[in-house]
Amino acid sequence: MSALSRSEVSCPSVKNILLLDSEGKRVAVKYFTDDWPTLNAKLAFEKSVFTKTQKTNARAEAEITMFDNYIIVYKFIHDLHFFVTGGDEENELILASVLQGFFDAVGLLLRGDVEKRAVLENLDLILLCIDEVVDGGIILETDANAIAGKVATNSVDGAVPFSELTVSQALATAREHLARSLLK
Repeated sequence: MSALSRSEVSCPSVKNILLLDSEGKRVAVKYFTDDWPTLNAKLAFEKSVFTKTQKTNARAEAEITMFDNYIIVYKFIHDLHFFVTGGDEENELILASVLQGFFDAVGLLLRGDVEKRAVLENLDLILLCIDEVVDGGIILETDANAIAGKVATNSVDGAVPFSELTVSQALATAREHLARSLLK
């Protein structure tokens, strides 16, 4: 039996997940394919996507657009723009569920304070969140509660559940983890 090529496999996949600020600058991005082989190609794609979508009103619900033979699902909140890109053959509803899962998980992890400052202060959680949603382009999880739970257990010592930490406890835990990682 011959090996199946990627195009013959019906497993949905994601090309990238982008989190840009209100000026189109990178906040957190992850690419899963070599469709954009260089940093300049990635930056140009991000700028083009931002420019194409910035005038839309994707605040209440996710919007879907076709751009350069890619399907892009996106949603905005405050000063952040969330994007999920798939190939032109991907199912828009699956891509939208990936976006919604990532978007909602970020909201849970940041306790509703989804703005650039909070995301940058918790960038490790956001990057872990991306890793829990998609790995190598393959969709792993779209349930926001499951994603946030996995991220929380990876980032907090098991003593107190993440959801029960106060802000000062969470900051203290983050400082401890930072100090430990710097000492290694």
